[in-house]
Amino acid sequence: MAVGAARIRTMRERLRLQGLRELRLVVPDARSSAIRHRVADQVALLNAGTEAEAMEWIKGVSEFDAAR
Repeated sequence: MAVGAARIRTMRERLRLQGLRELRLVVPDARSSAIRHRVADQVALLNAGTEAEAMEWIKGVSEFDAAR
């Protein structure tokens, strides 16, 4: 086994002993002009009324969670 692979395996074992698990995310690259145009197109399609309602719900939930 390569040195790097052994080091990663050791790190993962150490994390598991701590009750943690590695999580890898793959997300769109916001630096890409194609992605930025796609996001802009999607934002342009949003309905302001619906989005305002969603934001109010999110604010309400956030305040509820903060009270714990």
